[in-house]
Amino acid sequence: MAERPDASHPVAGAALLDVAPEVREALAAGRAVVALESTIISHGMPYPQNVATALQVEGEVRAHGAVPATMAVVDGRLKAGLSRAEIEGLGRAGSAVPKLSRRDLPLAVAAGQTGATTVAATMIIAALAGIRVFATGGIGGVHRGAGESFDISADLLELARTPVAVVCAGVKSILDIRLTLEVLETHGVPVVGYGTDRLPAFFARDSGFGVDARLDTPAQVARALQAQWAMGLRGGMVIANPIPEAHALPREVIDAAIEAALADAAEQGITGKAVTPFLLARVNALTGGDSLAANIALILNNARLAAAVAGELVRLEI
Repeated sequence: MAERPDASHPVAGAALLDVAPEVREALAAGRAVVALESTIISHGMPYPQNVATALQVEGEVRAHGAVPATMAVVDGRLKAGLSRAEIEGLGRAGSAVPKLSRRDLPLAVAAGQTGATTVAATMIIAALAGIRVFATGGIGGVHRGAGESFDISADLLELARTPVAVVCAGVKSILDIRLTLEVLETHGVPVVGYGTDRLPAFFARDSGFGVDARLDTPAQVARALQAQWAMGLRGGMVIANPIPEAHALPREVIDAAIEAALADAAEQGITGKAVTPFLLARVNALTGGDSLAANIALILNNARLAAAVAGELVRLEI
């Protein structure tokens, strides 16, 4: 397997990185750790539900045998593991907290700013800390209308270059899923369906597209990751975990809400990093809150799977 950074030795970027004591001890002892993002706290849902959900996700990771490490930038420091007070602060500030992707990290650090990390930025901090498994809701991708806007999430290129597995409920429904899969294929990122041959689409269990491979157990996923990194293939892997059936929403309901939300975004001139939070909030309003409940259910489901995969990876490394 590719060499894993040792939490007891300095690595590139370590001078800028604060690893929470619980996370540092777990890494040094070879225990399972799961990275979590912080944009769900600041931009994913309203306060205080955002804080409650973040703490619930951390609790789910712990309940399934791993240590959670929520990522953010706080006062110019890269953080691998947040205190409850830091999570509370991000939740209270909400969308006033800058949303940080790869391009934003050095600027935020240099300016001593606080910001919430996207999938791409979370992967970067996780890799610096030596964390190999990350649980999130859904990855970013190619936005609808990208032929004119060229709006493609940095998440896709990060998956091509950073060795962190991303457990998610597939590609966000608001995106152009076909083109997102094409970009992932071009950059050699495997898209694995966990217990399914079909790619889930966040709120829906089937996007209408297939996956590159189906794996049915955390051990199978861990062996695939071990093989990828042992070959020197340094990118990540998408582990697409369908939302639990009891919480899934019909595709026709979600598609109708997304079309209406896209029209609202165009009418209001919403662009760039503001698009995804706007669309998710608008879809939630149009579905009477059903999409928010589904969002929470799928994130908890991904946290459980990520903890199991992280545990299997640790066993392979012993």
